[in-house]
Order: sequence, then structure tokens, then C-alpha cells
Amino acid sequence: MMNRRVLRGCLTLVAVTALCAVPLAAQHKVRIIQTNSAGDNVHLIDPATNKVVGVINGIEVNHGAAVAPDGSRIYVSNEADNTLDFVDATTLKVTKKVPLTGHPNNVAIGRDGRHVYVAIREPEPGGVDVVDTVSFTRVKTIPTQGAIHNPYVTPDGKYVVAGSISGETINVIDAKTENPAWTLKMDLGVRPMTFVTNPDGSTKWILAQLSGLNGFAVVDFATRKEIRRIENPPLPPGKKTVPEGSDPSHGMAVTSDGKTLVVCSRLNNYLYFYSLPDLKVLGGAELGGMGAGWVTLTPDGKTAYVANPVTNDVSVVDVKTMKETARIPVGFVPKRNTTAILQ
Repeated sequence: MMNRRVLRGCLTLVAVTALCAVPLAAQHKVRIIQTNSAGDNVHLIDPATNKVVGVINGIEVNHGAAVAPDGSRIYVSNEADNTLDFVDATTLKVTKKVPLTGHPNNVAIGRDGRHVYVAIREPEPGGVDVVDTVSFTRVKTIPTQGAIHNPYVTPDGKYVVAGSISGETINVIDAKTENPAWTLKMDLGVRPMTFVTNPDGSTKWILAQLSGLNGFAVVDFATRKEIRRIENPPLPPGKKTVPEGSDPSHGMAVTSDGKTLVVCSRLNNYLYFYSLPDLKVLGGAELGGMGAGWVTLTPDGKTAYVANPVTNDVSVVDVKTMKETARIPVGFVPKRNTTAILQ
């Protein structure tokens, strides 16, 4: 009899725990965070509805965004004030502004969330500012060969990779020591990047878009050499290039299963799809919006969100069908976007 009572009690506890876990899990929301470089607001898009569900106000000329691993904060680089702005993910209010050494561009966050890495574009020589999210201070500046446009943290969290347009370099930084590890000199300015991993999660390739190239370079991480250069497909007959935008190909990402690479072409106004690891063209989605300046993917890798700085909107693209399914109006000149799981 006692054993039955204990069993009933345990089952009740399990049931209550499961019920309590439902609202807790529901509190975590997937959001697409879209910065707007010609305004003072940042838009939050719900990928379940493709509607703007939140706005962060008061960050003039916002550039890059990153999110704390626990979803409690959003970090946004502020070009007007030369600061990294801390935003409460629940209230969407700026709670702290950390001064930087210069004019920031994009940002990245370490795996543990303790440090945010901020690209310093001006003045030369630039570098990567390291901001501590606990002490709310800039703790160091990592020197680089050339001012930095975009920093990234590799999928395994072991390295920070920073690209320089003016220096034409890929700067690889040891994330543990936060000191330079190695640098690769390219023949063109380095713009957006993404990564292909080995089966153990370590970095196999850096894929880097370059100034003036409607495509990307493939850099072998182990040998530290460029091994291939790929141009995006030519436009279909009757289609014309779209000259708006600062560079021909700007923005790329790899799906969560590691099987597909998506690449923006501003010049062609397409989002192209490549198979991995063979890098064969699977097809492309013609965009209704114009500018194709950046792309982020939902966690399941099924949907891409492309920032269109010319038409002030975001294109929603189904990865499986390679079709644009919606366009979402946002702020003026949408720039970077990132996918977040917020509290």
C-alpha cells in the first residue's frame, strides 16, 4: 500500500513538473533581430508570423547585434555614440552604454556570453574591442592587421575571426587568450564570412566574401590558405543586374544541419543556395526586395531572412523551395540581422 502511495506521489510530481515546464519553455521565443543603419530603431520579427513584434528605440545608426546565450540581453553597436549598447530583452530598453575606442561596425559574442567582440572600423588601425558583460567595461582591444568590418566566433567557440576591408586580411584570434593567432593576407577587402565545420565541430573552412567579387573565397583553416574562389551564377536571360548596394555579394550563412550554404548577391538581387561540402549550386531565390545586404537563418535552417537596404524591408525565403514567401517592412536601410532565442 505504501509503495502505491509513493508511486502515485512520484507520478503526481512528474506531472506537475511537466506542466510547469510548459510555460517556462514557452517563454523562450525565437526572434529575428534586424538593425537599421539609417535610423534609431531595431526591429524584432517573429518568424512564426513574419510580423514585427517589438522595437528597440534610441540607438542612432545601429549596426550589429548579438544576444546573450540565456536570452536576457541584446547587444547593439551604436555608430552615433561609439558605444556598445546593452538592451534588456524583456523591456527592450537600453540599460547601459559602454564606450568603445572608435567607430564600431558589427559584433559577435563568445560562447559563454561573458565577452562581446566589437569591430572597430575607425580610426585606423582599428581592432577588436572586448567588452565584459558582467563588469560593463571594455577590458581590452585586440590588435589586427587593418581596421575591422565584421568579427565572428567560430562554431566551436575557440576562435574569433575578424575581417578587414582596408587591410585585406582575415585575422584569427585565440578566444581563450584573446590574442592574435594567425593572419591571412588576401588580395581584396574582406567582408562577410561564415564557417564550414569538420565532423568533430572544429573549423574546416572560412568562407569569405570579398570587395568587388560577386561570390566568395574558400579558406582552409588547417593550412591557412585560400583553396578556391567561387562566383555566383550569372543572371537568367532577360534579367538585369541591380547596381544599388555597396558590394556585389554581401551576406552568407550555413544551415544548422551543415548541408546548405546561402549567399546573398546584391548585384543579381538573388539569394543563392550551395550544397555542402561540394559547393555545387542548387538554385536561387529572386528577391522582391532590393539590396540583399545580409542574411540569417532560423534555428531549424528552414527559413532565411534577407535584409534589403534599398527597399527598407526583409525578404523571407523558404530554403527547401528556394522561393521568397513574404516581405516584412522594417526601418530605414536595414543592415545586419541575427537570429535569437530570447527569454
